[in-house]
Amino acid sequence: MAPRTSSNLNRLYIILDPSVCPERPLIDVLTTSAEAGATLFQYRNKTASMKEAYHEALPLRQAAAKAGVLFIVNDRCDLALAVDADGVHVGQGDLPLDLARKIMGPDKLIGISTHNPEQVKEASAGQPDYLGFGPIFTPGSKLDHDPVVGLEGLRAIRRLTSLPVFAIGGIQIGQVGDVMEAGADGVAVISAILKAADIREAVRTFLSRMPTPASPAS
Repeated sequence: MAPRTSSNLNRLYIILDPSVCPERPLIDVLTTSAEAGATLFQYRNKTASMKEAYHEALPLRQAAAKAGVLFIVNDRCDLALAVDADGVHVGQGDLPLDLARKIMGPDKLIGISTHNPEQVKEASAGQPDYLGFGPIFTPGSKLDHDPVVGLEGLRAIRRLTSLPVFAIGGIQIGQVGDVMEAGADGVAVISAILKAADIREAVRTFLSRMPTPASPAS
């Protein structure tokens, strides 16, 4: 298992959501992406029952452990603990950060989604391990999304936090350079990987355009 350090929290963050490309097994996406160099994955299923999610997440967690990559569960601390995930990612409507930390313990990763400067400042005060920020562009996997913030929105919040920031929302390979230059430590992607004709090539191309930052942008 990769250690819980900020040095692991950059570059490509792949979100595994079965609703995005149902015909493609998530475990194949994870293993192929890991072989291509991806090191950070999140399991997200907004509609499954706890039992269904557990049976879906457990083999993914086991595959992630075998590959030596980080595995995060979206929203649900109980599921994250049940499969011994490396952490949990919460949204604005989920448990407050202090309660999530109390449940998860001191050694698990906690990330939180943010969509505007006020949320970034409030979240940073709660001391998560990283922030998700967006949507930068119009998402390809979500219809009920928050207002698009654009690259200017990303630049504006970069100076508000020293935490690692993952930009999310409709990011394609050709936009990665601009997103990183705007201050992101990494990009979180869903459709761009899950729907890629060649997952291995897509991951490698994303990574080739995402140099590991020496320190958070100022």
